[in-house]
Formats: sequence, C-alpha cells, structure tokens
Amino acid sequence: MARSHEQPLNRTIRRQQLREIVPLADSTIYEMEQRGEFPRRFALTPRCVVWDLGEVQAWLAARRSKPILRAPKPDLKQRRARSIREPDQAAGAASSAG
Repeated sequence: MARSHEQPLNRTIRRQQLREIVPLADSTIYEMEQRGEFPRRFALTPRCVVWDLGEVQAWLAARRSKPILRAPKPDLKQRRARSIREPDQAAGAASSAG
C-alpha cells in the first residue's frame, strides 16, 4: 500500500554523472556542500554516495537565474608605498647572500 505522505521516488546520480552535469572539482563541490551552497550527498552504502538529481537541477536553475558578482577592484589609494630598489642594488644583494 502506498501512503499519501511519502514523497515520490526521485532519481539519484553518482559522482561521474554529477561531474558531467556540474563541471566543478570534487574538492570545490565538497567545500560548497559544507557551506550549504550545494545539495548534500547521501550514502546508499558505506562505499556509494549519490546526489538527488532534482536538487542538483534546482541548484543549476538558481545559479543560471542569478548573475555572478565580480569581486570589487582594489582601492589603489589605500596601497602602501614600497621603496624601489635600484637594479644594481638588487643584483649586489643577491650576490652577497650566496
């Protein structure tokens, strides 16, 4: 007997299928999962982890709809001035160190 409060069976994908859909490194996906920015994997067996295909597709759709914001450019006025070595001083410092 099927119960009305059970969720329908969702399709799951393994790591290789996930790599074909989401071209990110395993370490990047793992870090995003830890931060809550990517759907979490779950274990079917001790050696087999899978992702819910519907969650991955929803994540992709959300990423497509939101533009990626670029990092702001550095404020060059806050840059500290460094003294510039003369070319002959830099060569002399390197030869005396050796």
